[in-house]
Amino acid sequence: MSATLANPTPATSQQLQSAYARVRQLLENERTDQGHWTGQLSASALSTATAISAMSLMQQNGGATKQQVDEPIEGGISWLAEHVNEDGGWGDTTKSYTNIATTMLAIAAIRIADREAEYPALIERAEKTVDALGRLDGLRARYGKDKTFAIPILTNCALAKSCPWEAISALPFELACLPQSWYQFARLPVVSYAIPALVAIGQARHFHRPSAWPWVRWLRNAAVEPSLRVLERMQPESGGYLEAVPLTSFVVMSLAAMGRGESEVGKKGLQFILDSRRDDNSWPIDTNLATWNTTLAINACAGAGEQVHDWPCWDWLLKCQFSQRHASTGAAPGGWGWTDLSGAVPDADDTPGALLALRTCFEQLDADDDRQRDLVDAAVAGVTWLLDMQNRDGGWPTFCRGWGKLPFDRSGSDLTAHALRALHVWRQECSAERIDRATRKGQRYLSKQQRPDGSWTPLWFGNQDHPDEENPVYGTSKVLFYYRDSGQIETSVADRGLRYLAQTQNPDGGWGSQTSSVEETSLAVEALLACPGPVATEAASGLSWLVQTVDDGEVSSESPIGFYFAKLWYHERLYPLIFATSALGRAIRKAELGPSTWNHPLDAVSEKKSAKQDET
Repeated sequence: MSATLANPTPATSQQLQSAYARVRQLLENERTDQGHWTGQLSASALSTATAISAMSLMQQNGGATKQQVDEPIEGGISWLAEHVNEDGGWGDTTKSYTNIATTMLAIAAIRIADREAEYPALIERAEKTVDALGRLDGLRARYGKDKTFAIPILTNCALAKSCPWEAISALPFELACLPQSWYQFARLPVVSYAIPALVAIGQARHFHRPSAWPWVRWLRNAAVEPSLRVLERMQPESGGYLEAVPLTSFVVMSLAAMGRGESEVGKKGLQFILDSRRDDNSWPIDTNLATWNTTLAINACAGAGEQVHDWPCWDWLLKCQFSQRHASTGAAPGGWGWTDLSGAVPDADDTPGALLALRTCFEQLDADDDRQRDLVDAAVAGVTWLLDMQNRDGGWPTFCRGWGKLPFDRSGSDLTAHALRALHVWRQECSAERIDRATRKGQRYLSKQQRPDGSWTPLWFGNQDHPDEENPVYGTSKVLFYYRDSGQIETSVADRGLRYLAQTQNPDGGWGSQTSSVEETSLAVEALLACPGPVATEAASGLSWLVQTVDDGEVSSESPIGFYFAKLWYHERLYPLIFATSALGRAIRKAELGPSTWNHPLDAVSEKKSAKQDET
């Protein structure tokens, strides 16, 4: 089992109540006047660098005035200079280790802005860091076959004259002219959500280094205007593709470098970049995760036993549901994205989160309340959307069904478990037979994805201290939440997951690679609390760690555990508060917590389980 814990003394019920009240108040303080949560994503050196490059190229090529961009450029460069790591490179966030992608982009930004002479020592150290990390070979090794991020980075470097155009693979932007429903069959070299990058960066490469083959040049010349119309059609009202500063900046800088900065797409994209600038002169990776954070908060508080049906955010959440086919991915109506802003895309993580939140409200309303009908209508549309998203392997992808070629388009265990939880709670009101078929396929997928040590790995979360930058604590906990909610926590597959969590607990009582984090500890504790019977030693020690962290005033400390697309790290201000609220609240609800119910090893609890057959 786990290592000897430094602080095995269990927290008392009073301490748990006090810790919960304090964390819950911190979470409540983050709520907006409209009743939902917006949160705040971490400042990103990568986003800041790409924004600087885009604004500089727009100004140099007639797409922006000096008055528009000079101050943001100067402020952004100063922010980069102030937040360089000790080794001379940059990480994605101020808490992230140096990586080759962000360091190359920061160098490129300073050069494109023609500020290299002002920062000679900074650039010299950064170049040495890039050399040490392998330069082009190191970048390709980081991203493998996925060109979604490697090609934009190299394009940015080529625009800074730091990389030859010959080193950049040509992207087949002409394929964007195909009907959208054909994209999944075209074997595109980028992920489903990166069509804007395919078009703009592909055209920039064609503009600066056209193909040596006459027929390819003819084809791509003919596809320039039609594919630009695709780019314009996909651009949301805010101007920001996916509300993401890096993706939008790559599009804008590519258009500017071709003399198309004054196009409607270029002007709207530039305005989005300017609007996304923060007071400290940095840029985040995305505008916000308002829908995701709100549903997480609702489900955390409801899990703690709170009455949430009278909260003022329900109409807002219902309006976040997509009612039309999405222009960017072609997704059918019915799903939810991560934010209420126009750049969001429906996905198979935010949609289950919304469905679980709606179920909580539905169950707390009186049977004769007219609002129940609206909730059921939204749930039916959401469940149908989810069912239609299931891949052939039984799992759920993020944005588009059938795009399984590249890592961030494949099915994910965390997504699948989340989808199964949502289908489970709405089974009676929706197509029970179809949900049952999807559930059997999904459970087979989860069983196949479980590793020999009992863990599951998530798609969109990691840990920078893990040898493979994975986060099995997050993934395993999220899958176990499904087995808990569906009454299968005593099956052998779930038991292996629980044992994995128990065995990977840190000596201080928390969870996380090398260093315990509030987010991972909270998730692991909540999963272990699902064990039937008394609270296991591991969960008790984890709760003690959380209580101590609250007492020390450190519960708001964020960890960079989130992936925003291709290994781009982020942390979110609300994650530790939401996850701790959920874990502490469920601990309080788990029977009367007194001294006699604590310090039972997980083995002892498991021995009392009936020998259920694994239904998967």
